[in-house]
Amino acid sequence: MKKSLIEHLEIAVLFLIQGAAMGMWFVPLGSVLDAHGLHGIKSFAFATSAVAAFISPLFFGAMADRHTSPVKVLRGLSIATALAMALASYAIANAWNPSLILGIILLHALCSTPTWSLTSTICFARLTDAKRQFGPIRAVATMGWMTGCWGVSLLNADASPHAGYIGAVTWLAVASFTFVLPAMDPPASNNSLTLRERFGFDALSLFKNRDHRVVFITATLFNIPLAAFYPCTPQQLNGLGFTHTTAWMTLGQITEIIAMFALAGLLTHWRLKWVIATGLAFGVLRFALCAIDEAAWVLISITLHGVSYTLVYITAQIYLDERVSAQWRARAQALFTLVVGGVGSLVGYIGTGAWLAANTGTTGTRWGFFWGGLSLLTAAVLIFFLCSYRGRSAEKAATIPTP
Repeated sequence: MKKSLIEHLEIAVLFLIQGAAMGMWFVPLGSVLDAHGLHGIKSFAFATSAVAAFISPLFFGAMADRHTSPVKVLRGLSIATALAMALASYAIANAWNPSLILGIILLHALCSTPTWSLTSTICFARLTDAKRQFGPIRAVATMGWMTGCWGVSLLNADASPHAGYIGAVTWLAVASFTFVLPAMDPPASNNSLTLRERFGFDALSLFKNRDHRVVFITATLFNIPLAAFYPCTPQQLNGLGFTHTTAWMTLGQITEIIAMFALAGLLTHWRLKWVIATGLAFGVLRFALCAIDEAAWVLISITLHGVSYTLVYITAQIYLDERVSAQWRARAQALFTLVVGGVGSLVGYIGTGAWLAANTGTTGTRWGFFWGGLSLLTAAVLIFFLCSYRGRSAEKAATIPTP
């Protein structure tokens, strides 16, 4: 029991520091770019994480599954992320060429994007009951994200490259903490692997399973409207007269933490299908409230974001840990990052950016049309999931011949 408690504490601290580092960069990024005359590259800057998700997660996931300890891979990527983040912040502060700044932001994304799935893999490997244990431990990452955002606003760095410098130092703390974690033994080397297997593309075979495919597609489609949350919501808050928008955005993390602690009970008493469907329904409501474009309703919608995110994405990660065999788990989590953070985010950032431009004129942004359209899109995703997902009980029933 004592050993288990120590292991859980170690993973919780890792999630806490990493969550803070990611929040310090991702949440204020749009405001920092706007403040330094780089509004034109903002959509592309956010889309770099999507581009990176096509390239790095599967490769590093395959490395962690087959070649070396995930802890060592995470350590190296954390150091590289810190250096890239500091360089990008320096480039923004010193008004380098926008294309060069975008290239450095892409480099940062290539290094940081695989880290989340690697940390999840390290966590799942040390849990005995992921359905009950993962939610509360993962909630600590959200606490870290909130702490990072509050720190940025406390230092008045909501629109300053200083946020990136602080984040870089925090990433170095992540790298340092990995030395505390026991190294997970890599599997025996296999020199007969094909190039496809070495780069992790064999993980695409997971799509052959109907429910795996539906969960991947649902999370990807849901991420398209969700991609508008961080680039666009602070802009709407500014228009409504709010300051310190980085701190206000953490309202969603409060309910995210509550939802993660409640997730164990939900998954014990509800079918996984209804947990994800409830998350999608909260997503529909969240965008509809934003469409009202009044301060109170926008703040409520931000609060609902955390519940929606947890019930869809964290439940999907738990699904993959339970339904995918152990030797595929790092690649399964990496594939989840690829399709959700790659396909979903790329289409989402570019698509919602174009949709925002279409709804912005000389008199301002028509937030009702903008968020209303995203609410309808999320409703379509909910209908697709309800009609397509079968679940384990349905699969078992299908294999039992009827008399």
